[in-house]
Amino acid sequence: MSFTHINSQGEANMVDVSEKSVTARTARAEAFINMQPETLAMILDGNHHKGDVFAVARIAGIQAAKQTSNLIPLCHPLMLSKVKVEFDPQPESNRVRIETLCKLAGQTGVEMEALTAAAVTALTLFDMCKAVDKGMEISGIRVLEKEGGKSGHFVATKE
Repeated sequence: MSFTHINSQGEANMVDVSEKSVTARTARAEAFINMQPETLAMILDGNHHKGDVFAVARIAGIQAAKQTSNLIPLCHPLMLSKVKVEFDPQPESNRVRIETLCKLAGQTGVEMEALTAAAVTALTLFDMCKAVDKGMEISGIRVLEKEGGKSGHFVATKE
C-alpha cells in the first residue's frame, strides 16, 4: 500500500478523482473535551457569560466542515449536502463528547470534513470556556464510520 497524496517522485500530489463514480458518501467523527465539573455545569445550566456555548460551537463546526479544503492543502473542495454536530455531555467523566456527520453525493469521501468539524467544534468550546478553565483537554479525535466509494464501509473498533 502507498500514500495516495505522494506521486512517484515523492512530491505532494492532489489525487485525481475525475474518473471516480459519483456515489453517496457519509462520514462520522468524534472528539472529546475534558473540563472541570464546574465548567461543564456552567455550560449545561446556561450560566456561561458568553451565552449558549453549544450553539456557537455547533455553528463553528459546520463552518469548519465547509472550509476543510482551505485548511488541509490536498483536500478537494466538496459540495456538502449535510453537516451535523451533536453534543453528548458526560458529567460522570467531566467531559463533552462531540459527534459530527458529513454527507454528499460525490467522487471523494468526507472523512476530513467530519474530522475538521469535530476538531473545530472542540476548539471552539475550549475558546469559549478558557477564561474559566484553562486546563481543558481535547482528545480522541477520530473517524467513527465512513460509507460510500470503492473502499466500502468502515466502522471504527470500540475502545
